[in-house]
This record gives sequence, structure tokens and C-alpha cells, in this order.
Amino acid sequence: MRKIIIAGNWKMNKGVADSVKLASEIAAAAKPVEGVEVVVAPTYLATAKVADVLKGSAVKLAVQDVHWEDQGAYTGKVSVDMVKELGVEYVIIGHSEQRQYFGETDEKVNKKAAKILAAGMKPIICIGETLDQRNGGQLEAVLSAQVKGAFAGISAEDASKCVIAYEPVWAIGTGVVATDEQAEETQAFVRGVVRGLYGDAVAEGMTIQYGGSMKPGNAAGLLAQKDIDGGLIGGAALKTDSFIAIVDAAVKMVQKA
Repeated sequence: MRKIIIAGNWKMNKGVADSVKLASEIAAAAKPVEGVEVVVAPTYLATAKVADVLKGSAVKLAVQDVHWEDQGAYTGKVSVDMVKELGVEYVIIGHSEQRQYFGETDEKVNKKAAKILAAGMKPIICIGETLDQRNGGQLEAVLSAQVKGAFAGISAEDASKCVIAYEPVWAIGTGVVATDEQAEETQAFVRGVVRGLYGDAVAEGMTIQYGGSMKPGNAAGLLAQKDIDGGLIGGAALKTDSFIAIVDAAVKMVQKA
């Protein structure tokens, strides 16, 4: 069975003190469960303090982006070595907000993925289409290009360490969510693209999350789908109760399997 990963992307929310409080509450509530991994991604400023809180807990640490260079004149950026030193295990790259606001491209995602893998960490590679692209019949072309671009030159061995997060852009932060059937159909397509690149073993073993307004009320239905292996959670990750409710939905599903 594929690993279910519930990851909280806190985006540009929570100061250091509030981040420590939230991380402490999540660490206390999340118990080790075979087949389910819990991850939180605070802001850069809070990462070191949150890392201290998470030590010895069942919760893994992520950051929301990195640069692909080791060091240099890249004002405002951080390198993989800087975050690895803090105990970071996962790095979110290619998020639609990075693509929309900060010029993230498939080529940049690919460079970041290669650098993250070389450092022994795991990229969470975000892909997704806009509403216009979906309605215009471009869904498959857009997602296929994003997946192929992100994995260009990456070996099957390294690809098996990656996570993909499918996030329909029209569902991020809007409260609108894809139906269980829509999400499953698209996630199955994405897995098929991975299969075309690397074969059955990598495709069937890869965790492919759903992101885009997953919350306690719809988590169970989404997580029950064959090709949905967890969630990259935004708004619902900013409160302990709602985030842990999603984690609990994943645990129940795994325990029933």
C-alpha cells in the first residue's frame, strides 16, 4: 500500500510564536501510524523553532521552497543545505502560487527537484491546471507537460522518492473542491503519465496527494479514492482541530484497509 502523506502548507501565515504553538499541538495529537505520514511546512522564519518542537515526534518538517544553487547572490532565497541542517525532510516546489506570482517554471521546478534529491530530501512537486485550461480541454496537456518537465533527467530510483501534489488551481483557497470523481479521474491520469515515464513499479509506489480546499468535511471521500494518497492542506492546516481531523480520516482509511 502506498504511503498516505498529509502535509500542512502554512504559506505566509503564523509568526514564530504562533507557529511553535501550532506545531506543538499537532505534534502532541499526531501519533505514529504505519502507512500515514504527517508533515508541516511553516515559514522560513519559524522553521528552526518548529524543528525543535517536532524532534522526537511523529511529525515531519518541510519548507515551502528552496533555490537550486548552493549559495551566492540570490537575495531572499535559501539553499537545500541551509534547510537540511535544520532537519527538513520535505520541500514543496512548483506550487501554483509560486508559478502565478513569482515566475516558477517547469525548468526551475526540475532544477530544484534534482538539487533536493541530491541532498537526500524529498520534493513535493505541485502540479495543476487553471479553470480556463480545464474548461478549454487543456487539462491533460497541461498536467502532462508539468510532470514531464519536473522529472526531466531524473532517474527512476530518484523519482520513486518524490511526491506529486495535484492541485487544481481553481480549488486552492476558494472553498471550491473537485468532486471525488473529478479528483480521482485526474489523479489516475497523472499516475498514468508517471507510468509512461518510469513504468508500473514507480507509478504504483508513488504518493500522489490531492490539494485544493481539502478539509474535514470532504477528506474521507477524497482519501477513499484509489489514486489519492493524502493531501497538501492549506487553510485547514492552520488550526489544529481541522488538520488533525484530516489526519484522523487518513488513519481510519489505512486501518480499514
